[in-house]
Amino acid sequence: MRAVITPHVFGGTVRVPASKSHTIRRLLIASLTDGLSEIDYPLDSLDARSCVSICRSMGAKIDETPDRWTIRGYKPLTKGNWGNPAEPKILDVGNSGTTLFLALSAAALGTEPFVFTGDEQIKRRSAGPLLEALSALGIRVEVKGENGCAPILIQGPWKGGRVSLPCPTSQYLSSLLLAAPLAPAGTVTEIDVPLLNERPYIALTLSYLDAQKIPYKTNDEFSFFHIDGGFSYKPLNGPVPGDFSSAAFPACAAAISGGNLSLLGLDPEDPQGDKLIFEILARMGCEITWTTGHKPGEKCLQLSRSGPLRGGEFDLNAVPDLLPVLAVTAAFAEGDTALVNAAHARIKETDRIAVMAAELEKLGVKCTERPDGLVIHGGGKVKGGIVDSHGDHRIVMAFAAAALAAQDPVEILGAEAARVTYPGFLDLL
Repeated sequence: MRAVITPHVFGGTVRVPASKSHTIRRLLIASLTDGLSEIDYPLDSLDARSCVSICRSMGAKIDETPDRWTIRGYKPLTKGNWGNPAEPKILDVGNSGTTLFLALSAAALGTEPFVFTGDEQIKRRSAGPLLEALSALGIRVEVKGENGCAPILIQGPWKGGRVSLPCPTSQYLSSLLLAAPLAPAGTVTEIDVPLLNERPYIALTLSYLDAQKIPYKTNDEFSFFHIDGGFSYKPLNGPVPGDFSSAAFPACAAAISGGNLSLLGLDPEDPQGDKLIFEILARMGCEITWTTGHKPGEKCLQLSRSGPLRGGEFDLNAVPDLLPVLAVTAAFAEGDTALVNAAHARIKETDRIAVMAAELEKLGVKCTERPDGLVIHGGGKVKGGIVDSHGDHRIVMAFAAAALAAQDPVEILGAEAARVTYPGFLDLL
């Protein structure tokens, strides 16, 4: 699909969609219980749909209404849930890397073999370090793709042990943390973490263990974890929090175009790391305030800009998903903007550093590509033109925001990819 965005001011009141990170974690936890959970206002996107499909294939029963998903869990260690172990079940995660990485460990809790596969992008996203850790924990792992990529066969049971898990993506560690407490009683899983990017997502995962009263031992650096098996998850209910990752796009659209924006559905106390976007936008010259929302207890984030955007240097190690939208915002800022310490942005759906550099050049924006980030030489005029999303949802939404203040319309190829996490974003603009 081609989307053509014409320049205009974007503002008004926007309710932020539910968090993908929360939605997928809740789906998996609910599926791993032996009770009934009700998830209110989940994110209904392609990635979330992929997770629903995987959970159903692993044994969960999921009923859907527009604002609520009801999940009957399958409790993987319960005898009788498993089919013929000689016939692996195929699990297609589509384009959802979050579903792939988090579900790999969940699938290892039982004894049925599963083969994980996905689209062409997924078949280029390596799970290598996670698979090495799972294998060291006694789990059968067969990699049918190259370099730790899907298709991947997984078969439990989980035997435990001590493993080293470098995490260029935090999802490797979140995967083990969510599954390890459900390993058989007497099992001990210990994890050394010599490298950890995206730390806030680990805090998010641990918040679910805390809510479930699952004990674990760690340190301030999250460089070591000790988790005993033999625990179980209780059903969980309630609304899914709004997504700071998605909120970044309307926020930057307003910052770029000079509109006044009110965002509803966000919780300033939520551990999501991408709430850093508002601190960065404030440093770039936006006014950010929290006020009372429309509903009792609801917060409203208000964003406006009275002066020019300013460049700066921003460390994105904890929040690499912000790189595309901050890169286009920086194109309209005075001076240079350096987005640094984000080499892991290269191993997302695309090499987002290289893609953003190449596509911004098409709109007349000069960039300097670095191994761990990007320097955007702002202050010039952003031309209209044609850019390619490379099938990456965050690239689509970033350039849609950039188009609002370009000199001429911007045409985005592959714009349907936005449905992966924010199905209504292009309509919103």
